[in-house]
Amino acid sequence: MQSTNPVFARNDSFNGRGGNAYGTTTYPGGGASSGYGDPSTWSTGTPGQDTTSHDDQRMTIDSVVQKSAITLGVLILAAAATWIYLGDVSEDNIATFGGLAMGGALIGFVLAMVNSFKRIISPALVLAYAAVEGVFVGAFSSLLDQQFPGIVISAVAGTVMAFAGTLTAYKVLNLQVTDKFRRGVMAAVLGMVGVMVLDLVMGLFGFDFLNLNSGFTGLAFSALGVVLGVFMLILDFDFVEQGIASGAPEKESWRAAFGLTVTLIWLYVMMLRLLAILRGE
Repeated sequence: MQSTNPVFARNDSFNGRGGNAYGTTTYPGGGASSGYGDPSTWSTGTPGQDTTSHDDQRMTIDSVVQKSAITLGVLILAAAATWIYLGDVSEDNIATFGGLAMGGALIGFVLAMVNSFKRIISPALVLAYAAVEGVFVGAFSSLLDQQFPGIVISAVAGTVMAFAGTLTAYKVLNLQVTDKFRRGVMAAVLGMVGVMVLDLVMGLFGFDFLNLNSGFTGLAFSALGVVLGVFMLILDFDFVEQGIASGAPEKESWRAAFGLTVTLIWLYVMMLRLLAILRGE
């Protein structure tokens, strides 16, 4: 089943059309097209020869968790360093807050596009994306937390609960992801991104008729963003599961970590926006 998520769509291991780690197509049930089963189960060599399984060269849940922890660790460290560097907001440094937040968001977007469309994932670019987005998250979070004390803790808690709840529901309820669901979620996400870009461009010229940062429109927009973030997590869990089932190379754990990081940043920012609008009202 082919993925419509640009983070995973260009890699065969995540969309059901790829082979296993040994170059043979894997079908439901774990068998390979050669008819001899999974090569990792073969017994080869002479007595006394090392016949260790090659599973350690494949992507596993453990490798995805490890790479995700590293990526999120870089993100958190960059965000904390930015927060400490900026200090208290004032008339003298408000422009620095805005510049770091805007610069981090724009550079992060470019790196996200590069990572999404690279056929061979680059761990260095994934970590660079995490560091740059950390600068954006740190500046944006610090600015809002000084305006609404405690809002960052609430947003982090909400993001963690949304992640844990979605993962639990995905496993316990055995949620099945369909092509229609994928297309719908990705179309909605791209539509939201387009609206935000339009609102940003219009704001540069002094127009704010969309009013996405306050009022009922902003509240509804941010709430929709949180819901879409949860749906994106479901897609991410499904894509990772497909990658593991198809025997994706271990290096693809970095692609999985990147996809999860993108979604968690989206979910956190939307949660932060939603809480800020509620506190502001």
